Amino acid sequence: MGWPTRMYEPGLIYFATIRCLHGRLLLRPSKRTNDVLGGVLSRAVRRNEVELFAFVFFSNHLHILVRAPKGNLPAFMQYLLTNISKKVGALVDWKGPLWERRYSAEPVLDEEAILARIRYILSHGVKEGFVRTSREWPGLSSLPELLGNKPRTFRWFDWSRRWLARSAKGVPARFDERFAEEETLELTPLPLVRFARKSKWRRFLRRTLAAIRQQGWRAHPQVMGAPGVLAQDPHHRPERPKRSRRPWCHAVSADLRRKYIGRYRAFRVAFSEASVRWRAGDLSVVFPEHAFRPFLRPRPVASLA
Repeated sequence: MGWPTRMYEPGLIYFATIRCLHGRLLLRPSKRTNDVLGGVLSRAVRRNEVELFAFVFFSNHLHILVRAPKGNLPAFMQYLLTNISKKVGALVDWKGPLWERRYSAEPVLDEEAILARIRYILSHGVKEGFVRTSREWPGLSSLPELLGNKPRTFRWFDWSRRWLARSAKGVPARFDERFAEEETLELTPLPLVRFARKSKWRRFLRRTLAAIRQQGWRAHPQVMGAPGVLAQDPHHRPERPKRSRRPWCHAVSADLRRKYIGRYRAFRVAFSEASVRWRAGDLSVVFPEHAFRPFLRPRPVASLA
């Protein structure tokens, strides 16, 4: 079965997810890994001018709540995932693909769905029985910024400058401090009218974190703890990694969900019809808005002989 046709609308918030190959723990938290992940994420947000609302890096997957007003979500994700693959792969001595499959990104259509995604992101580590509270998760997440802390600064290792600095002695080490640049991780406040007052947002977070902790207690009387998470082998392959079906979208409102599915289905039909003509050589065909035209292989030049 092929990948679903992508339709990314610039005004919508998307919940993006991707998992490591085989479900391996290649993103396992450590001080160096968190710093590298923070540097890559900060750089990707700044370069692509996207709005980052929340995120969490788990040991074998990541979740990001983001909006791309310029319509460049694929460019942002490509830059982010490519650099994570190269830099974190080098940290954990992993050669080859880091990711299991193409990332998924579903639109979040209403306020309640946005808050549900925030709760889901914050619950990581607790709902799996690794740590007791969200604050104890040792991996990189947006919790400090969501709580109102100052933006954090991470390091971006510029491998282009490192390569230019090569000499007869060879190429400098991948994480040579001479090629580290500071990047500040900037989060965008959630566009929710009900939380225009910071006190209401803080109250929501307190209640959410308390509910996550209570649910964790009921589901997992014993937890691994942060030291246990940090001690895991990043090359470990779980026997049965969790797999779930990709949703159409995230929405509490059934009406909004129904309208989006109808709009997407119409888009897919129009895209398929345009794609057939495009691949047949009709370069004048008009694709539907927000579509990404398929690759068109150049035709061989006819021989003059």
